[in-house]
Amino acid sequence: MVVQQYRDGGGARAVGALAVAGVIAVTAGCLGADGGAGDGSGRRSVAADRPLDLLGRAADALVEAGGAETRTSMETAAGGTRVTIRGQGAYDFRKQMGQLRVVLPKDAAGKDAAGAQGHRPITELLAPGALYMKNRGAGVPDDKWVRIDTTGLKDGNLVSGGVTDPMAAAELLRGAADVTYAGTSELAGVTVHHYRGVADLGRAARAASPQSRGALSAAAKGFSKDTVPFDAYLDEDGLLRKVRHRFTFSSDARGPEVSVVSTLLLYGFGLPVTVTLPDEGAIYTGEIRQG
Repeated sequence: MVVQQYRDGGGARAVGALAVAGVIAVTAGCLGADGGAGDGSGRRSVAADRPLDLLGRAADALVEAGGAETRTSMETAAGGTRVTIRGQGAYDFRKQMGQLRVVLPKDAAGKDAAGAQGHRPITELLAPGALYMKNRGAGVPDDKWVRIDTTGLKDGNLVSGGVTDPMAAAELLRGAADVTYAGTSELAGVTVHHYRGVADLGRAARAASPQSRGALSAAAKGFSKDTVPFDAYLDEDGLLRKVRHRFTFSSDARGPEVSVVSTLLLYGFGLPVTVTLPDEGAIYTGEIRQG
């Protein structure tokens, strides 16, 4: 195994406590095309690039690729209890829009984490600055959507929806520092290069695309730590195939820290992705039950 380390600067900053919303609040109440160097495409192997440069361009490479299929998992741990939320769908990195089917876990009694019997999967639509949720429960009619302004969430929707927005996950790597190259492995039949490091939230927000900057800026102020450890796996063309982030926050000033491990898998690059946002008449404006 080859082990190399690369450092980048960045100072620590104090950040406020995070009050988690969306799916995480509900739960608290209870892979694609192969390619590489030498394939005739004219693209250079990632082996020729500095890891910090490579990770900083990961989001741009996904934009160039267009759409992709995605699978997600988000595991929360607090007070000895672990809950895992899973999602699957597709995402358009050029438009920064996607649609995912998010499944809440069930306990031994067959209830989901919100305490409902046989709760249907939640449909989530991701768009710049917004998250739309259907089958949200909590008193929301079945035919209505809930719209959330992600720039107003203290975590920037990195954990609130039970899914880390794929573009935001990639843009976090723009703040990469202390990167270690952990060698190559195989992921779904594709050779990938494994990098470990930490992402500085503030620096990532400043370097992010305009569509992601507001949400990431909110996250930079909301987590109890301003750095996020990550494991990133990129193929020979520099496409991000898998990334795992480990977020830490406190539900309130006196509460214990909560650990969230968010994993994103990307495959089927070049997939056409169509996302239709609901019109204003389909948006629920009533009260949402808490707890």
